[in-house]
Amino acid sequence: MSILLWIVFGLVVGLIAKLLTPGRDPGGFIVTTLLGIVGALVGGFLGRLIGLYPDYQSTGGFFMSVLGAIVVLAIYNAVVGRRVR
Repeated sequence: MSILLWIVFGLVVGLIAKLLTPGRDPGGFIVTTLLGIVGALVGGFLGRLIGLYPDYQSTGGFFMSVLGAIVVLAIYNAVVGRRVR
């Protein structure tokens, strides 16, 4: 059940990151979900590593997950966007 929750959370975070990231996005629905999951893991890990919040159930964890997804999405767009053009 926790894997399913991470997928749903990654989808939500990925969609929010996609809405906040300007420009065209070469990825689709599946790519957005995967990037959201990766961004949530990276952002959550970094936020806990530097001590911004004590656990994953905090509001700070959500914002760090969205920030991580935005960074991952920007890197993806920079790498894949060059190949698409």
